[in-house]
Amino acid sequence: MSETAAPAQANPTQEADITSALGRRSVVLVGMMGAGKSTIGRRLAARLRLPFLDADIEIEAAAGMSIPDIFETHGEPHFRDGEARVIARLLDSGPAVIATGGGAFMREETRNRIRDKAVSIWLKADADIIMRRVKRRADRPLLQTADPAATVGRLIDEREPLYQRADITVASRDVPHDKIVDECIEALHARLCGQAAPPEAAAGIMGALR
Repeated sequence: MSETAAPAQANPTQEADITSALGRRSVVLVGMMGAGKSTIGRRLAARLRLPFLDADIEIEAAAGMSIPDIFETHGEPHFRDGEARVIARLLDSGPAVIATGGGAFMREETRNRIRDKAVSIWLKADADIIMRRVKRRADRPLLQTADPAATVGRLIDEREPLYQRADITVASRDVPHDKIVDECIEALHARLCGQAAPPEAAAGIMGALR
């Protein structure tokens, strides 16, 4: 599942420092659907030599059905309860890079668990980027509406005040994936190891330290 090749600019010492500072904590990616949490998470996990876990995949495995089917059969509240249980289990399983669903960070108990057992990164994506990335996907239950763009805008308005509570914010935009991963690494190192990100990385990192 994880990428194995690191980009040329990788700094093994920096990455080893991060994993040492994490100890038993995980790195949790939060943000809207289409922000790139799974894509960036896999590459970040490879760089840090940690397992990558996708909470949505784990939820489907636990439920024995797809997320759209869970929504249709049992409703969103049932899904959110299961999501909270799965994320709690993943956080208890040791250090990893965990990608969460867009609504996971909205639940207070989940935010508190992430705060206590992980370092959180908000991948912040603008509405136009999100729409370009998700418009061809049919597996987004919350976008099965008459006006998906308006739904995305509403969700952003509702969720961003809580996403802002993440430990680190990195802009998800249309640049090479490894550039976003580099910025995550720089921000993690700055937060955990007390060194500021270099100017070239800081341009894409927003609010690396709360």
